[in-house]
Amino acid sequence: MTAILPPKPSDQAEPVFRHELYPYRGEEQFLSGTLSYIHEAIEGGESVVVAVPLDKVSLLRGELADEPAVTFVDTTTLGPNPGRLIGAWVAWMQERGQGDRPVRGIGETAWREARSAAHLSELQYHEWLLNRAFARSSAWSMLCPYDDSDEDQGALRSLSRCHPLIRQDGHYARNEAYVSAADYPFEALNDPCGPYQELSYTHGDLNAVRSKVTQCSSDAGVPEDQQRKLAVAVTEIATNSIRHGGGRGTLRTWTQDATFVCEFRDAGYISDVMAGRTRPTTDQVGGRGLWLAHQLCDLVEIRSTREQGTTIRLHTDIPPHR
Repeated sequence: MTAILPPKPSDQAEPVFRHELYPYRGEEQFLSGTLSYIHEAIEGGESVVVAVPLDKVSLLRGELADEPAVTFVDTTTLGPNPGRLIGAWVAWMQERGQGDRPVRGIGETAWREARSAAHLSELQYHEWLLNRAFARSSAWSMLCPYDDSDEDQGALRSLSRCHPLIRQDGHYARNEAYVSAADYPFEALNDPCGPYQELSYTHGDLNAVRSKVTQCSSDAGVPEDQQRKLAVAVTEIATNSIRHGGGRGTLRTWTQDATFVCEFRDAGYISDVMAGRTRPTTDQVGGRGLWLAHQLCDLVEIRSTREQGTTIRLHTDIPPHR
């Protein structure tokens, strides 16, 4: 039987980041669970950062009025790429956790607005990575509401792999389905959709890589301003291949589901699962390429193993009128 753990006061904080999944159905259950979590925080002298869809913001504001301990943030300003979220949460938590004051986050992802299967997969991976990002932080905790009213148990099972705890009836329970292993159970990347362009590159070929991507993205209907951003991103990724991936790589480009995709393959291995997801420090040497790619592209997929090397896919959305 799963042990139910009562919420603890702030002077008995868990020694590790507390990451809870909260399945609910309807507005009433959403409010009861999130308000209970918020009031626990306020009573314990903690701050709360809330990032939920706009309709849920209205519900909570109506119950909380102008509670100074609660801050609402808008994740839509970050764009669609889930790879930007951890850096944002770090900044929000640090801003609210002045001194040693603990901070709680409430983050509900708009799962049903996922643009593609790849986007949904990266959203789930982001949820799992939160455990790695905040693993040593006993001062932060997070509740992730999930509306399971459509009874999609497959989606709920996938999310359960990402959360060590599940909240039920105002308490949290250990989640036996949580994947705590060092290696996340990635879904395999799908094959390119339809015909694709391919280019092998090595030292001295960065201009050729940029030219290829610019031409192919223009043909696909990517706007010029986004083409310029993409040119910076592909330069960073191709440079990483040459410096750290055996001196060479392979570029593929294609269009799929109103998205222009650039795929880079090389023989390198990226050991840091957080690479590109936290803002580089001012004195940091290297490590900015993947961060820039995440900031400039609508989605970034990374698959890397010692045996098979690294595959990185940069996704750029194509406007409907194109």
